[in-house]
Amino acid sequence: MSTSDSGVTVRIGQDPAADADFIDDFATMSTFGATAAGGVERQAATEADAENRRWLATWLEERGFTVAYDRIGNMFGLYELVPGAPYVLAGSHLDSQPRGGRFDGAYGVLAAAHTMDRLRRYYVANPDRAVYNLAVINWFNEEGSRFKPSMQGSGVFTGKIDLQSALDTTDTAGVTVADALGELDMLGDGDVFTTGEHHTPGGLSVASYAEIHIEQGRELDKAGVLMGVVPSTWGANKYEISVIGAQSHTGATAIADRQDALYGAAKAVVALRELADEYGDDLHTSCGQLNVYPNSPVVVAREVHMHLDLRSPSDDLLDEADAKLNRAFAEIEVAADVQIERRFAHTWKGHTYQPEGVALAEDVIDALGHSHMQVRTRAGHDSTNMKDIVPTVMLFIPSVDGVSHAENEYTHDQDLTAGVDVLTETVARMAEGRL
Repeated sequence: MSTSDSGVTVRIGQDPAADADFIDDFATMSTFGATAAGGVERQAATEADAENRRWLATWLEERGFTVAYDRIGNMFGLYELVPGAPYVLAGSHLDSQPRGGRFDGAYGVLAAAHTMDRLRRYYVANPDRAVYNLAVINWFNEEGSRFKPSMQGSGVFTGKIDLQSALDTTDTAGVTVADALGELDMLGDGDVFTTGEHHTPGGLSVASYAEIHIEQGRELDKAGVLMGVVPSTWGANKYEISVIGAQSHTGATAIADRQDALYGAAKAVVALRELADEYGDDLHTSCGQLNVYPNSPVVVAREVHMHLDLRSPSDDLLDEADAKLNRAFAEIEVAADVQIERRFAHTWKGHTYQPEGVALAEDVIDALGHSHMQVRTRAGHDSTNMKDIVPTVMLFIPSVDGVSHAENEYTHDQDLTAGVDVLTETVARMAEGRL
């Protein structure tokens, strides 16, 4: 690194050794929970997730970072440059979907770790340049596959999810978040950082946040563009519903006498798809999880639990689609002779990231000579929560064919390492107070 005439830290030329180190570390990290088809299975607070966390903790501690956990299991690697100053955070999540991809989330955590280590060495050699301290963050349970909702760690961190409610959340086997993290000795007894109304004197504070992620879409890949800068998010409504019927014999019970919860659930799935077809590309809907009880081949289902979501770039459209879905539920209750109960809602509105952060990232990418475009994120990320409390930068690199949440997820090595370079320069400017 060196300093340009404008006083901004920039990286000159390529560093093949640093790039090779990153690829080697990523290959090692991808062995934790590896699947035969090339993906990973390390849902939150499972042993595979814990093995990955332990490896990262050792990696950070060997480089002088202090590792700490907060009360919801978020994992921090802290390096103090300016005593008493706030911290610039960067990271993502290590947990995966069942048989998920090895890049989703995990790339952003390792990119942040390498970024902060590069900057640690640079600012130790140039101590007068840093304004803020450095921290790597691995958010707990971003995926929401084992414990719902998603983005749980950052939700608690930003005050959007109640801590005790999160700790009491259970998986399908009845294991709570608190018990799962406690078994792994990865549950802190206090807050590492205090934010907003939870800030206490002497507590560590956050100056800004940066996150890099594979796009989880095809825009960059189709356009042949290296970097995406996120200006805003889609809004989302996520629901857990129960369709309640009556258990009976599949052979003996007349069709007209049945209260078939699975039939009602099937009509709900179709109603979701018809909503998406009605609005076109402006609305995404899905049923991502469906559990049938008693799930016997000769029993009419008495109950179905479902996880549904609606996403849109328009908050008004999202509200309109939500109202239509409610009307569809009422019609399904009559047609299938069932009851539909909403048991949980997790929502967020579409919001913009700070324009200053978008401009900063675009300046960095231009300085490094890479192509870029703005990409609005349809998926939720931890930055979706963080942007509401501190200045936040969200970056994307391409995912081949836009594949995500699947074992065949893939991003080229040169895109991975270029993304680390961009993140490094972005965080450097943030650490020097330029955001």
